[in-house]
Order: sequence, then structure tokens, then C-alpha cells
Amino acid sequence: MAVLLIGVGMALRPVLVPQDQATPSVMNPTEIGFAQDMLLHHQQALFMVQRLDPAADPAIKQLAQQISDSQRVEIGTMLGWLRLANASPTNPNPMAWMHTDSDPDAAHHHSSEDGLMPGMATLAELDALSAARGTDAETLFLQLMLRHHQGGVTMAEAADELLTSGAVKEAVRAMITEQNQEAGIITIVLAQRGAQPLP
Repeated sequence: MAVLLIGVGMALRPVLVPQDQATPSVMNPTEIGFAQDMLLHHQQALFMVQRLDPAADPAIKQLAQQISDSQRVEIGTMLGWLRLANASPTNPNPMAWMHTDSDPDAAHHHSSEDGLMPGMATLAELDALSAARGTDAETLFLQLMLRHHQGGVTMAEAADELLTSGAVKEAVRAMITEQNQEAGIITIVLAQRGAQPLP
């Protein structure tokens, strides 16, 4: 009798508890795309810190370390999100998450002429930073990092507009605040050195 009841229960389970219910996604496509792209964006900031002249002014090195520390924390957070969503850390279509029906060219508008994400340095610029020494290295680092932060803020603001709520939106707003603050500091330091930001 017990075996019969178990058999009947197993047979009726698909009827009583539908099996084809989709598991709710941990992240939506916009959140996944943003995390993938910002992950790459943050990784370049770490590369720039690593390429700064080891003999640079201690104040510049301290700022670089602060940037590195905060970006590493955010990289860890974004990797965690992507793992939970079972998503690749690499975006096969960079900036596609910014696409909307009303503006199919949105992703193109937010990338540079060479297809890089906003604020990203070229390989030539990174090589120049590696080769630079002394004051030249410090100034170039500050210029590249300022443009990099401004580009990151542009991406985060776009995500903030597209997302309605959730942990990713909260993190996006924190990134906007933090990177704007660091950009402000960099702008002041550049002005003190009589240097102009990059276009």
C-alpha cells in the first residue's frame, strides 16, 4: 500500500507541482552586460597602476593604491555576481547592454572611434605610461586615470538610467559617487601641476 501511494504521488507530482517553471534569473541582461564591461574597465585601471613609475611621488603612489584597492573590491563583487548568474566574465558584445529600441546605436554612441569603451586607454598610451619616468610618468598617469574615471562614470550613469532597482543599481550609484570624488581629486592635482586633462 505504501509503495502504491508513493507511486501515485510521483505520478501526480508533475500535475500538482509544474516542473517547467523557469527559475528566476539572478541578473537581467543589462546587469550582466554592465558587470562584464565594467569588469574589463576596472582591470585596465589596475594595469595603469601597475605601470606607474615605481619611483613616482609618494602622494601619487598613495592615490594610485587607493584607486587599485577600491577597484579590486568592485572587481570581486562583479565576478561574484557573474558567477551567481552563471555568466561569462567576458562580454561577447561589449556595450550592447546600452542598446534600446528607441536608440539602436546607443552602444556605438558611447564608445570611442576605435571601438574602446568610454575612457579606456589605447595600447600605445599604456606603453607610453610604462616607459615614462618622473614627473612625466605622474602627469600621464593622472591624465589617463582621469579620463578612465570619467568614462567609467559615463557607463555607470547609463546603467543607472536603465536599471530600476536592485543590488547592481545600488553598486552602480556607489561607483558614480566614488569615481566622481577620485576624478575631482585628480583634477585638482593636475591643475596644481599646470597640466591639462586629456580630451
